[in-house]
Amino acid sequence: MVSPLHRSIEYWALDASNFLIEPTTVKQILQSLKSGATEVADVPAPGVSRGSLLIHTSRTLISAGTERMLVDFGKANALQKARQQPDKVKMVLNKVRTDGVLPTLAAVNNKLDQPLPLGYCNVGVVAEVGAGVMGFAVGDRVVSNGKHAAVVNVPVNLCAKVPAGVSDEQAAFTVLGAIALQGIRLLQPTLGEVVVVTGLGLIGLMAVQLLRAHGCHVIGVDFDPVKLSLARQFGADTVDLSAGQDPVATATSLSRGRGVDAVLITAATQSSEPMHQAALMCRQRGRIVLVGVAGLDLSRDDFYKKELTFQVSSSYGPGRYDPNYEEKGQDYPVGFVRWTEQRNFEAVLDTIASGRLDIGALVSHRFGIDDAAAAYALVSGSEPSLGILLEYPTAARAGGRTVRLRMAGEAPAAGKAVVSFAGSGNYATAVLIPAFKAAGAELRTVASSAGVSGLHAGRKFGFAETTTDTDILFADPSVNTIVVTTRHDSHARLVMQSLRAGKNVFVEKPLCLTLDELAEIKTLYASIAEHGAPPRVMIGFNRRFAPQVKKIKDLLTGVTGPKAFVMTVNAGSLPSDHWTQDPAVGGGRIIGEGCHFIDLLRFLAGVSITGHYLVTLDSGAQDTVSIQLTFADGSIGTVHYFSNGSKAFPKERLEVFAGGRVLQLDNYRRLTGFGWPGFKSMNLWRQDKGQSACAAAYIDAVAKGMPTPIPFDEIVEVSRVSIQVATR
Repeated sequence: MVSPLHRSIEYWALDASNFLIEPTTVKQILQSLKSGATEVADVPAPGVSRGSLLIHTSRTLISAGTERMLVDFGKANALQKARQQPDKVKMVLNKVRTDGVLPTLAAVNNKLDQPLPLGYCNVGVVAEVGAGVMGFAVGDRVVSNGKHAAVVNVPVNLCAKVPAGVSDEQAAFTVLGAIALQGIRLLQPTLGEVVVVTGLGLIGLMAVQLLRAHGCHVIGVDFDPVKLSLARQFGADTVDLSAGQDPVATATSLSRGRGVDAVLITAATQSSEPMHQAALMCRQRGRIVLVGVAGLDLSRDDFYKKELTFQVSSSYGPGRYDPNYEEKGQDYPVGFVRWTEQRNFEAVLDTIASGRLDIGALVSHRFGIDDAAAAYALVSGSEPSLGILLEYPTAARAGGRTVRLRMAGEAPAAGKAVVSFAGSGNYATAVLIPAFKAAGAELRTVASSAGVSGLHAGRKFGFAETTTDTDILFADPSVNTIVVTTRHDSHARLVMQSLRAGKNVFVEKPLCLTLDELAEIKTLYASIAEHGAPPRVMIGFNRRFAPQVKKIKDLLTGVTGPKAFVMTVNAGSLPSDHWTQDPAVGGGRIIGEGCHFIDLLRFLAGVSITGHYLVTLDSGAQDTVSIQLTFADGSIGTVHYFSNGSKAFPKERLEVFAGGRVLQLDNYRRLTGFGWPGFKSMNLWRQDKGQSACAAAYIDAVAKGMPTPIPFDEIVEVSRVSIQVATR
């Protein structure tokens, strides 16, 4: 009898990369930041999420300025990359000082190795409407900032309906039009004012038309005669820099000698000359808004004498980069914020529908999605181009949610851990997946929400398949172990789903976010245990597996009497809107990361925690705290978790005081003994926080049928204390 697995494999075809690809997967454009190579990849289709729309794409527009910069950055060598990102270089150097060269290089290479999904100008048809979404229905044509992909999942506030009189091709320009419009809104032009637009790419040419619709006298400045001709077609006067024309003199002449009222800079250049020219062109108290990229070596004298105002425009408008607006769908009241990014989309679409914004003249090339490599060769080449559209055939819109990458067995071999990963983010690909693979686990399926990171992880580490449908992990009889590396608010649900499916589960901390979730996990585990050995539940408390921590544990074995532990964590600051700081999503940093160090002290003490107390700064910062712990044998411990220190200082230091002796561990590289008979130091060439040993111990337990390396009761105890401390 042929199994369903083998029967389905007969319909898969081997592609040129020697990966088995399911025909119903979706095409998506990915770019390598390491090499600059652009790829049209077969990616599993995303599912629809709460507050979002699932869209079948018909057209996308390449943003030549932004996407060319990304491609050029990828093609640059290491030194050139460093010169382009001096702030990142400083972070790397600090990490080298604290963690060492090898861990830093590994972290940098892992970051550069992640493929980057390109695109943010998408038009398509709504295929599914996520829970909680109002005002949209299946079949609606919409624009969004979705990627270059045949199927995209986009939060509702980043979508807008396309009016009946606007074609998909025209609508593809909406997002770029909104960028131009937001810059203009910051300029606050009035009827009759003279406004200069410096840089006549797509955004600049749309800005010219929108300013003309405002009743402004517009002057366009560029080097390209073709773009200058288009600007004149749209009603602007022009300055041809390639012909040596003087923009300042022209602006002075066309403003009756008074100076222009405002300058919108939509150019992409490292030079500060556009800023200097803008200041010289402006009248007293003129306005300058930067939409593009320009050097900002500003002359105080240019701005001081005229009392000029300067502002940088943030993308599509209010709401941009606000996770409450973009991810959670919390709209701003129209009476207080008239123009959000979504309402700017709508305004651009209305302007196209009215005929006041001419899109047809901006299209220079059209490519099918399969020919995207040629489109990007055009973007990064010398051939003239403007609006480059990518077209998606209707038949390719629907997509499967699983991509088979290699042949796989149907059942776990005896004494083998067959593992699937729920989540493929940076930590998973940099640390956990390599650790589980090195420990001998057979990697079966990796799941991700958008599909791109899962495809990358699947290819890189040799998973059998990748999916955007997490539920299939638990239904697969060939898998006996699930590793959970998703955002914290999903941990409890996925742990319980693993237990109900009879799967062992390793969850990257925390186990859960609330005491109610913890109680539910305990009850489920106990009910399963009543009928036999329950699945092995493990949490990623890797610090107790670090080699120097094990040495400390051994040294403490011969010490009688209570001990004192001081754990100092120089955690560094995170913005308040980071997802880990959100109590509902990340649980806050104490539950999400501080639990590591509570567990470490619990491990070294070797007895239960009997009491805990939290002290915070007067500022009320929830991630700069001291946690006081007491233990059943009279030992005490303090975890200083501080976010207000310098990144140049090592992140973690442990000090142990016991029996007239002291042990000091600095950042898992240097362990020093003071007054310790027979022990002075244990130093490592590279930092080792115990991640590999933690994974190996767990995989060994699964393969040999042994108990979990960390007892379930200790996991529950540390989780309970962490939650109680954080939610006191």
